[in-house]
Amino acid sequence: MAHQEDWTDGHVARWRPVLPDLDPEVEGAVTRAKLLASHLRRVREKSLVDFDLQRSEFDTLHALAGRHGRAVPSELADDLNLAPPSVTARIDALVARGYVRRTPSQTDRRRVDIELTEQGRGAWLGAMDILGHEEYRLLGALTADERRTLSDLLRRVMLVAERPPAP
Repeated sequence: MAHQEDWTDGHVARWRPVLPDLDPEVEGAVTRAKLLASHLRRVREKSLVDFDLQRSEFDTLHALAGRHGRAVPSELADDLNLAPPSVTARIDALVARGYVRRTPSQTDRRRVDIELTEQGRGAWLGAMDILGHEEYRLLGALTADERRTLSDLLRRVMLVAERPPAP
């Protein structure tokens, strides 16, 4: 298969004479990663508009769905890395829209669980579906083995990113 050039190839070619020490493979990989993340962010933002969801609403529904549709507010606060009062405001807004409901805890009567409603699950799944289709469309350019290799390579890079730099 002939090598096709993308926008990043032109970007790297323009910068190489300006920065002679520039590693074209590093610059190419990092630039492509940034552009891919930006592309997927735009698709996600459009899907949120299509489903009339604020980003914070989607993130809260997503966190709740990730806990099988039921959680206590403190779990959501941890998942979202937010202070409990911020989560309470989000929950209030989602209750008003009919996307979640407060129910007495099944294990502790002093506690309230937050539960995803069918309407909330539908909005979350709809927005997720659009993004999921785009992710599959893009990564469909690779074979299953290539996708596995890409994921493994990115994991190795992320393990370094997740470690604090040496002093």
